[in-house]
Amino acid sequence: MRQYRETLSDLGAAYSRAAGMNAIAQRLGWGLHAAGARLRHPLAPLPDRRHLWAWLNAVFNKVDHERILEAGPDRAASEWLLRCGAHVRYRDSDRWQQDYNGLPTGTRDRYRIEAINATDSCIMETGFDYLDGLQHVQQIHLERCVYIGDSTLERLSRTDSLVASLHDLRVVSCGNVSDLGVISLQGLRNLQTLLLRDLPAVKNKDSTLETLQKSLPACVITVDLP
Repeated sequence: MRQYRETLSDLGAAYSRAAGMNAIAQRLGWGLHAAGARLRHPLAPLPDRRHLWAWLNAVFNKVDHERILEAGPDRAASEWLLRCGAHVRYRDSDRWQQDYNGLPTGTRDRYRIEAINATDSCIMETGFDYLDGLQHVQQIHLERCVYIGDSTLERLSRTDSLVASLHDLRVVSCGNVSDLGVISLQGLRNLQTLLLRDLPAVKNKDSTLETLQKSLPACVITVDLP
């Protein structure tokens, strides 16, 4: 299983570095089939690219609780986020970490995630257990995240560590986020700034924003909704 995990890690690194999905598709397909062969359980052919990517994204979001215990929550979450194509920035650093293979080494307490940019990433709610142990995240940017929806934002808003630390949230061009998802953000009581832009599933904009602003009176909410 360690070989299989390392293979998936290599695939995640390639995924995070890829300029486009077409450029990496063959490498990912080959790598996973090779991993299956080493485990003596060859994987079935996956000729449909859409199904292949859905399956890969589910694999990338599978939570490895042993890894969280072994490496610590920030390192494990960093691996998950970069595997899914997101970027992270650590406390006391101005540099965004984008390369899976370039993740810093050191003691588990040395690098604390302070900001997450999940633009165009494949993060799913199933992977959000990785966020539970993060104590220092102040900023999250969700843009063009096809798997982010109402239940995902609700899950985010009841993650105790994020409720305590999160100051800046941006939700942009996430087509599955409706009024229910926006209203659920009222659980993030320490938010200072909130950006909501291009969320076509939000239908009752005025009443939804009124509810949210009443719950978060100290938060500056910027809205650009259709």
